[in-house]
Amino acid sequence: MADAAVEALTTFALLVAGGLLTGLVFALVALGLTLVYGVMDVVNFAHGEFLMLAMYATLGLALLGIGPLVGLPLVAAALFLFGIVVYRIFIRRLLAGPPEATVFGTFGLLVLIQGAAQALFSSDYLSVPNRPLQGTLHLGPIALAQSALVEGAGALVLTALVFAFVEYTETGRAMRAVAEDRVAATLMGINVQRINALAFGIGAACVGAAGALLMLSYPVYPTVGSQFALTAFVVVALGGFGSIQGALVAALLVGLLEVLGGFYLSPELKMVPVYLAYLVVVLLRPQGLLGRR
Repeated sequence: MADAAVEALTTFALLVAGGLLTGLVFALVALGLTLVYGVMDVVNFAHGEFLMLAMYATLGLALLGIGPLVGLPLVAAALFLFGIVVYRIFIRRLLAGPPEATVFGTFGLLVLIQGAAQALFSSDYLSVPNRPLQGTLHLGPIALAQSALVEGAGALVLTALVFAFVEYTETGRAMRAVAEDRVAATLMGINVQRINALAFGIGAACVGAAGALLMLSYPVYPTVGSQFALTAFVVVALGGFGSIQGALVAALLVGLLEVLGGFYLSPELKMVPVYLAYLVVVLLRPQGLLGRR
């Protein structure tokens, strides 16, 4: 009996550790989504496709001999520039129309990017050759994949950097001012269009970095972004739209529920506890865990 209890506790600790590491990656993906919404009141339905592009870019660099971790700053910078271009050419014009324009416009961008990826790369699952960090790290009785540890740690550091940028820099304060009241921000001399473009670029850079980290353990294919985007939408709504702290807390909760549900229920039902938790929070606190009314 004692041995069974120890084994059960060890298994539970391993699942919790894995869930937290998974949640940290979800937090980085959701961070860009909540940042864009907080500043611009825009839900970018093509967010997952930006992640997919980052994963393909990471694969391309790996084929040139640049590994995912070394290539991460390059991919993040490329997605940052891509996000600014998309905003300047596309999103800015949608903002001048009715609110529904951004919904249909970003969904159309999703279809366009996904279709282009299907045409260029086919539907094959592709992985980085000679993946690094494929060993296992033992912490007492708990064994964790090195790739998962690096993904989680990298996502945590990058999330903290974005949070510090938004909270403690002059540009971050300008972004928060635009999020609070764009008319008042304009009257105070803040260039709202520049802040919007910067927020959209940083949101894209977040998924760029997440895509590079995910290539340590995930394959890439044209619809891979949908898998993470759906979870990111749940994380953002659960934590509170526009709240970076809420996105982190909700992502950790979602990661735990997904891993525990997949083990104790079944892999096919792993998202059921996540959606149940989301429904409970929506009923009791519609603005999310740390969101404002």
